[in-house]
Amino acid sequence: MKTQQDTAVFLLRIALAFGFLSAVASRLNLWGAQSSGWKKFVEYTAETNSFLPQSWASIIAVLSTAAELSIGILLLVGYLVKGTARCASILTLFFAVAMSISFGIKEPLDYSVFVFCAGAFLLSTFSRYQWSLDQFLQQ
Repeated sequence: MKTQQDTAVFLLRIALAFGFLSAVASRLNLWGAQSSGWKKFVEYTAETNSFLPQSWASIIAVLSTAAELSIGILLLVGYLVKGTARCASILTLFFAVAMSISFGIKEPLDYSVFVFCAGAFLLSTFSRYQWSLDQFLQQ
């Protein structure tokens, strides 16, 4: 049973990491023709945060991208997993709330933002992270 839980925690950590890193890769045109690109991402950021001044969109886009890149890398290597997962859950909750305010509840539900948030929060509740840098450093 413990091995199944360790495997599930590992897969959750990796899935969340790749979710963040894929979004960043799309903004930086690393997915080729399937990329959204930076300009479209800044426009979407302005729409998502429609309750804030539009002039803040570029700053929010840079800050959220830096946060997502950091979270993705830290989760991928398994360093400071508990705290990183907590930050991921807070960040995705902010995304979900902003999307709900600007577009209605359907948008964050369609993009599984609440599921992503809950998964990150669940990841933050475990006491050990098998196959991680954290585990290696504890030995």
